[in-house]
Amino acid sequence: MKNNFNYIAEQFGDIRILRYTVDAFNSLSLKEKLFIYHMSKAALAGRDILWDQNNIHNLAIRKVLCKIWEKYPENRSSEQFKEFEIYTKRVLFANGIHHHYSMDKFTPGFTEEWFNSAWEMVQGNPEELNQIRRAIFDKEYMAKRVVLGDTDDLVKASANNYYQGVTQKETEDFYAKIEVDETSPISKGLNSTLVKRNGKIFEEVWHIGGKYSKEIQEICTHLKNAIEYAHNDEQKHLLELLIEYYTTGNLKTFDEFSIAWLKEQSAPIDFINGFIEVYGDPLGLKASWESVIEIVDKEACKRTETLAANAEWFEHNAPTDPKYKKERVSGVTARVMQVAMLGGDCHPATPIGINLPNAEWIRERYGSKSVTLDNITYAYDQAAKASGGTLEEFAASQAEIDLCKEYGSLGSTLHTDLHECLGHGSGKLMPGVSGEALKSYGSTIEEARADLFALYYIMDPKLVELGLIPSLKVGEAEYCSYIRNGLMGQLTRIKPGCNLEESHMRNRQLIALWAYEHGKEQKIIERIEKNGKTAFVINDFQALRGLFAQLLAEVQRIKSEGDYTAAAQLVEQYGVKVDQALLSEVLERYEKLGIAPYAGFINPEYTLLFSGEGSGEGSGEDSPTIIDVAISYPENFMEQQLSYNKRGS
Repeated sequence: MKNNFNYIAEQFGDIRILRYTVDAFNSLSLKEKLFIYHMSKAALAGRDILWDQNNIHNLAIRKVLCKIWEKYPENRSSEQFKEFEIYTKRVLFANGIHHHYSMDKFTPGFTEEWFNSAWEMVQGNPEELNQIRRAIFDKEYMAKRVVLGDTDDLVKASANNYYQGVTQKETEDFYAKIEVDETSPISKGLNSTLVKRNGKIFEEVWHIGGKYSKEIQEICTHLKNAIEYAHNDEQKHLLELLIEYYTTGNLKTFDEFSIAWLKEQSAPIDFINGFIEVYGDPLGLKASWESVIEIVDKEACKRTETLAANAEWFEHNAPTDPKYKKERVSGVTARVMQVAMLGGDCHPATPIGINLPNAEWIRERYGSKSVTLDNITYAYDQAAKASGGTLEEFAASQAEIDLCKEYGSLGSTLHTDLHECLGHGSGKLMPGVSGEALKSYGSTIEEARADLFALYYIMDPKLVELGLIPSLKVGEAEYCSYIRNGLMGQLTRIKPGCNLEESHMRNRQLIALWAYEHGKEQKIIERIEKNGKTAFVINDFQALRGLFAQLLAEVQRIKSEGDYTAAAQLVEQYGVKVDQALLSEVLERYEKLGIAPYAGFINPEYTLLFSGEGSGEGSGEDSPTIIDVAISYPENFMEQQLSYNKRGS
């Protein structure tokens, strides 16, 4: 399949739509396939939750856009409709009207007059259009989904739907008053909308009978169906705990689920389903809904299992202050997985690695579970090879190009493994320090900490000793790729005049720019001109490793002590502001390559196969028997998105 598979489906705006294979699926038993079938339905059932979380107008806008798309009777090859097509696809890709990465609101290329007439042609309700027109066309209204700086009130400035009628101060005061057990503190506010109504501030909790009840009920229906096909009693218990959490909204139950999820390590199929990541909230409290279904890649797991088995060595030998290290490291699980289905905030754009749970006290006491999504990484690599050009355009020399072609893929994979498996699980908070102490800078600091851990160790001879890499050339290739991307490559995602807002992008520039500036006198990293084009060359890899060690020590201190002032200073000085002259140059060079800077995926489809005719939904002796689950790989992004709309209606 891999040799003949078309990984690139289409491209529009700044987006490439890719496809991924699930090669492990066909070797599974029928019971395991049925588990994936039902869990995949649960992974898709919460899609509308994310849309609503991202912006209060999103679901209404999606309804209007898709109705025009399906029923517009006029010339669909006109410039106005072509612009509408691009806008609609971008909105569907981003799960809303704001860019999934930059958080800026999309600007439609079609006119408001055309939009009004198109809605009239498809016999749309004028009232529905009135509710959303401003959100689409007024550039200043809800301009950015997540604002992380340059404002007095992050909550009011952000266009997400986690807060209604409250200010940042009111939010912080509300949660400061909630007392928690310091030995096992719940993640306050994780699964609720904070609302101010008639002068009263309260939470609308996301659970059955509360907010998002319809969607959560559907998720639970599919989770209940999956219980019959769970691998063992532990996995059945996991599903029961998750259903209980969705039913009650009790965050202590979510912690119980997270601990049980960590302990279950034998099932060949694992899953993530819930309100997990807080990147969409400027205060780092509210979690977006997401789901991933994964199949263990047994052969590839040998790599991550080696890292996990040596986790304590890495922790104790890290270049950080001993008082910020765990005395004992236990419970670290790391596996390489093949994605079987993506949902919510993990689709269409998806991570390549995941480390959970996020609650610091659970990580310190029970450990963490890391996954590297191998088939997603492979799909990205195949798409990059098919497109080509970026390495040749931005590398400093032919020697760097050759180095990265030979070792770059392995270096990137090991970086992800080290980042997820060991980086996020390393270190500890000092007594009395809250996991939310760094506020809007918390996500950037945490990602920087994990990246620096990976960068420090990818040049360590220990990896050669463990048989994970053939030589330190792998580390050198990753250093070249990281500095190139942190200082230039990721700028292809930024508009002229803009600075960095997204936490991962801030993290990468912070590390690369800090290292460049602090090694400038010794020319550890040197900015050069190559045929009139800017490039960055690393002259001393070991010295650069030393710089990464220094920065890791400081970032770990900031995290462990909850030093908000130092976090703000570090991020604002190195992670936010963009060299606008360099940005203009990078954008001009990249545009000539014709490659979209962002990518996401079309999901596979799963279909039940029966021994007889019919759907299998009947009862009695004549009901057909399920004999298999077939997997197929759709090629049309819009068709899949429209089908998801119908499932959720």
